[in-house]
Amino acid sequence: MSVEISEVVMRFFSLLVLIGSLGCAGPSTALASEAPSAPTVLVLGDSLSAAYNMPLESAWPRLLEQRLQSEGWDYQVVNASITGETTQGGLTRLPGLLQRHAPRWVIIELGGNDGLRGFSLDLT
Repeated sequence: MSVEISEVVMRFFSLLVLIGSLGCAGPSTALASEAPSAPTVLVLGDSLSAAYNMPLESAWPRLLEQRLQSEGWDYQVVNASITGETTQGGLTRLPGLLQRHAPRWVIIELGGNDGLRGFSLDLT
């Protein structure tokens, strides 16, 4: 069980590092005419990201988008999370999501349902 817990902790800290790295480059200074749309952050996750049993406005991906915009970052956050999603399901959907949204950043929050279903770490 400690191996599974350490894997979850490692994934969580990887997510924090990714979010923290958004703040390292500084806000974009490109003119609107140079950039036809805001860069995209794609969130691929499970119920923790999909706002299971709570209003969508309270989901952390929505809060991330609000925070980025309040700090002067013109990013659009696309929440492609599905309650009950596994790493295999996310892996299957990822190519289409990358093609559709062409994100600058991808945040992957998956693995909890793999553990709940007893999947081997070799499979996730």
